[in-house]
Amino acid sequence: MSASTVLRPGSEEGEFTATLKAVRAELAMVAVFLAAAGAAWWSTADRMAGMDAGPGTDLGAVGWFSGVWVVMMAAMMFPSLAPTTALYARMTRRRGWSRPLLFGAGYLLVWGAAGLGAYGVFRLGKNVFGGDLAWHTGGRWFAGGVLAIAAIYELTPLKDVCLGKCRSPLGFLLGTWRDGNRGALEMGSKHAAWCLGCCWALMAGLFALGVMSLTWMALIAALIALEKTIPWRRAATWGTAGVLLVLAIAVIATPHDVPGLVIPTGAQHAMHSMMAKPSSRTPKGSAAEFPAVARL
Repeated sequence: MSASTVLRPGSEEGEFTATLKAVRAELAMVAVFLAAAGAAWWSTADRMAGMDAGPGTDLGAVGWFSGVWVVMMAAMMFPSLAPTTALYARMTRRRGWSRPLLFGAGYLLVWGAAGLGAYGVFRLGKNVFGGDLAWHTGGRWFAGGVLAIAAIYELTPLKDVCLGKCRSPLGFLLGTWRDGNRGALEMGSKHAAWCLGCCWALMAGLFALGVMSLTWMALIAALIALEKTIPWRRAATWGTAGVLLVLAIAVIATPHDVPGLVIPTGAQHAMHSMMAKPSSRTPKGSAAEFPAVARL
């Protein structure tokens, strides 16, 4: 049989060729999303260069933060989204790549909206509580509390339901199928909504540890990917809960010993000032009362 022979759709060779094309399309889509995630990681590192990576760092103007947040979500979420998008690309392979890309766009739209909500809550908290959430006052207790809540959420029924949707791409796609480009956007948005229900507490933990920190971004992204992909679902969620709980305790008890945690600069200055402040019990006439004399 020559290479130019047209294969009949029902023949074994025709089925093999169709399957091969589908697999190639699926692998190509995975490669595209992983490449996009890699580019997003590079862009995020470039934008965050020189920024304060500690908890409570200023988020800048809303427009700047929105752009950075969407790129961050692409970097963190695209690796675990790639299998679902690849399967969707295989199911719509005769329509080209426009629909899988629109699926990814709808996904990012929802996470972008979630970022705007987080920005608003952050600004409101700073305006209402002000110095009460500074690191040297109640800041580390608040950060530890957020991490503890995130750990507890890992073991709730709602988390389990949302994670189940994220771990079952075929069931999700068949259950929410919508045709056309608009359908691709809607399906991507719905998938992101389930993903948001699954991961919002982990993202809150990222804010508590330092939302502008590449180290904590990488840790949270790894936890998300493990929960969504490894076969041992319960082990993944319980393991994530354990990691978050250990971090919660460490942030409160021994923050300086937490690897990768950047203590806010203002808190360090405040602690140094308190240590350098003369004691009220210093006896009169001592060298502490007359520093110029002490230097002689």
